[in-house]
Amino acid sequence: MKKVSLFLFVFFLSIASKGISQTTNPSDFFVGKWEITISGTPTGNSVLVTELSRKDGKLTGELKDPSGTNPQAVAITKIEEEEGKKLTIYFNTEQAGEIALALEKVDDDHLKGMLMSMLESTAVRIKK
Repeated sequence: MKKVSLFLFVFFLSIASKGISQTTNPSDFFVGKWEITISGTPTGNSVLVTELSRKDGKLTGELKDPSGTNPQAVAITKIEEEEGKKLTIYFNTEQAGEIALALEKVDDDHLKGMLMSMLESTAVRIKK
């Protein structure tokens, strides 16, 4: 009886430890919905929302204006990742051409960086 009890204890302990352990892929840290705030633009702070997804191993998405002022979504032309800690999003604008938005991981739900190396930017993960 002791052997059966010991076996069941070890069995349930191993199941519990697998359920508790983190199995997320660090390269998928950026996947999800983010609210990006760009401070100090000529029209004040600008807010964009993006939902990044991974297709064929690369991040993709588009930028949307949640206020509805600009109803057209802006396509992201490319995204560069560095070890799950840094992210650079490139997109085109009519006024300035291709713009780079560099963001770095602060914690599990926050990013901080610069737009065109001039304007402070932050991003907050939107939880569903």
